[in-house]
Amino acid sequence: MQIQCVALRRFSKFVCILTICLIFLGALVKSTDSGLSVPDWPTTYGKFMFSFPLDQMVGGIKYEHTHRMLASIVGLLTLVLCVWLWRSPVGLWLKRLGLVAFLTVVAQGVLGGLTVKFFLPVWLSMMHGVLAQTFLLIVIMIAYGLSIEFKHRKHLNEKLESQWIWAVIALTVLVYVQLILGNWMRHTESGLAIPDFPSMGGTLIPTMDHAMLNRINSWRFENNLNSVTMLQVCIHLLHRFWAVLILLVLFYINHLAIRKYLSSVFIMKTLFWINVAVGLQIMLGISTVLLKEEPIVTTFHVTVGALVLSLSFLLLLRSSPCIWKTFWEHLKIK
Repeated sequence: MQIQCVALRRFSKFVCILTICLIFLGALVKSTDSGLSVPDWPTTYGKFMFSFPLDQMVGGIKYEHTHRMLASIVGLLTLVLCVWLWRSPVGLWLKRLGLVAFLTVVAQGVLGGLTVKFFLPVWLSMMHGVLAQTFLLIVIMIAYGLSIEFKHRKHLNEKLESQWIWAVIALTVLVYVQLILGNWMRHTESGLAIPDFPSMGGTLIPTMDHAMLNRINSWRFENNLNSVTMLQVCIHLLHRFWAVLILLVLFYINHLAIRKYLSSVFIMKTLFWINVAVGLQIMLGISTVLLKEEPIVTTFHVTVGALVLSLSFLLLLRSSPCIWKTFWEHLKIK
């Protein structure tokens, strides 16, 4: 029984890692404009997905087809995880969460197929991207619920202030919304709607007028890019300002942690890696603009965004009471 629990715990972490890899491949498909390189679904040029010849995986096909194959593998492993959870002596909430994970990955697969069938509409592509991040959070919660740390914490009388928990909730929600905004920006081709940094449309403070839009479109014309609308500029600008908001909340969380939680090893370790990931994410975001959305840099920007969300959610799990009935009591501001 002990060996089975260890294996299940490691398997859940493996699914989390593969999900991050899948998000990387999905971002690469978009960054290289390979979304319709394989125009049929669920087959690949009329062949069963896993029987498609490797020597024909060229150009955008290799990105799109590899993404599909890994997605199928993640779906199969999620089914295994769900069944394994229901056959194991774990809490009912974990069993149910395993079922939610499986239903989510099925929905994700269907959405992926529909994006191809309907030729990549913005709303479907966005739903596909956002659901991927949601699935990642679900499998992270399963992995944490199976962890030794979680079982150990259930027997501790931890006291974390509601102020801290609310701050971590705010960070997690802000990062999740930021990934939605980034998704919106990518699928509306707004990534270079503001092509300069630290200036925005030629000025440090965006004027949001026709002169600014004309400067941007003149630059885009010189770089053989299509003109953008003011809506696309607003989407891009919102993504930048939301990043500043996340940074301010993170500064506040660091301030609270230094004052009150230096002795909490798990919290401080997680917070350290959040700071590293956010710093890297900022550099990748700037590089994405300055390098004109170079595919690899843009792909890593999306992937590190998923890592920031994962770490923020992990910090929330480590900050929340392990007994769910007491969670709401800790949210009461005293």
